[in-house]
Amino acid sequence: MNTGSDEPGEVAVASDETGTEEVHGEQHRGLGSRAPEFIKARRVLHLSWQVGVFIIGLAVVVAGIIMLPLPGPGWVVIFGGMAIWATEFVWAQLVLRWTKRKVTEAAQRALDPKVRRRNIILTSIGMVIVAVLVGIYLWKFGIVMPWKIKNQ
Repeated sequence: MNTGSDEPGEVAVASDETGTEEVHGEQHRGLGSRAPEFIKARRVLHLSWQVGVFIIGLAVVVAGIIMLPLPGPGWVVIFGGMAIWATEFVWAQLVLRWTKRKVTEAAQRALDPKVRRRNIILTSIGMVIVAVLVGIYLWKFGIVMPWKIKNQ
């Protein structure tokens, strides 16, 4: 896989090793920095730009990780941070492409009629089992309120 070039201003391009097309006709974008040309032309400015993008992406990813056990859209925020990193770093672009491909494959599998039928059957069986267990519990113990309210 060709991931870089020694020439300044050139964009690295990943080869398609599997021979499959991108999903939904997505255009092949060149890998590499999407910083403005005047920033890429100056090494110190480009390096500071990359450090800034890395820090902002890191803050977003850390916020997403914090949101995983807490209320909030943790995974969405994590992938948002990865998208920020992907504006500058080839490794993040490759990770996002791989993730998009896997999510699309999973969505296609979930839409398969056999898989949907199996999931509906398993869900129905699970709901019947839960309903039977709740019915047995209520038949044996009845409904008992946690507070004692008698004649007031």
